[in-house]
Amino acid sequence: MRRRAALSSVACVALSLSLAACHEHGPRTAFDGQEALGLVKTQLDFGPRVPGSPAHEKEAQWIVAQMKPRADTVIAQRWTHVTATGDTLALTNILARYRPAATQRVLYVTHWDTRPVSDGARDSAQRLLPMPGANDGASGVALFIALGDALRKTPPTVGVDLLFVDGEDYGTFGDGQKIKNTDVLLGSTYFAQHLPSPDYHPLYGVLWDMIGDRDLDIYQEANSLQRAPEVVSIVWRAASDLGYSKYFIPSPGYAITDDHIPLLDAGLRVIDVIDYDYPWHHTPQDTFDKVSAQSLQIVGDVATKILTSQ
Repeated sequence: MRRRAALSSVACVALSLSLAACHEHGPRTAFDGQEALGLVKTQLDFGPRVPGSPAHEKEAQWIVAQMKPRADTVIAQRWTHVTATGDTLALTNILARYRPAATQRVLYVTHWDTRPVSDGARDSAQRLLPMPGANDGASGVALFIALGDALRKTPPTVGVDLLFVDGEDYGTFGDGQKIKNTDVLLGSTYFAQHLPSPDYHPLYGVLWDMIGDRDLDIYQEANSLQRAPEVVSIVWRAASDLGYSKYFIPSPGYAITDDHIPLLDAGLRVIDVIDYDYPWHHTPQDTFDKVSAQSLQIVGDVATKILTSQ
């Protein structure tokens, strides 16, 4: 956990502030990080949200139920995918729209499924276990649902599409050379091939992935810098304006194979906002204690500011 800048207890008492209000990072927009943290816990209580599992179906129904009162329109894209091993997966993308008639739109993307194996675990006995997905899955969904409440309080200045994609983490991520990607990025690939309308072309888009890490360090993802640098500038400028430059670090990071790639390949200007320096990535230790309301607040403030100050 990062150290917070210290304020004197005398000052806090004099101003009748609570301990929480003495923290360096209180809300700077209508976004509520504590609400988002509770939404992470709700998802973990379902169990691992692996495609084909009861928890996966329960999560899909829950996201739709959460977004219907928060968004203007909610659309579910349902399809089946046959894996390389012959399994048939029932998958669902969920698109929550704000100001659906607006021609100028911003697309936000997050994935809601969890990985069926913990292949990042050090212990070989744990590698066959499904991972809980507190940060890798639940944090992005929580961000979007809480963002829905923020946008009701502070309406967006553009049309907004919040896209929850399925099947991001199911199969094998290749190395780009000898091993090919197999049965991953399924929802974003499907969306790229089945856009809401033939002329759908948002101003830009942002993928939010693994953004609840209690020790938050978000670098500028390399593919994003190369293929949509102007969108990187928009996000990092918003973070800077909010005073969050020590968390949104203006330096190049890793090149990540993630849901922005199929969208970029389809001509959409989508970048990846991801904290990839996460020791519990793809392990059974990706649990509730690894995420924090403060990190969700920081990222939620940035996501909200972008949409409400165009």
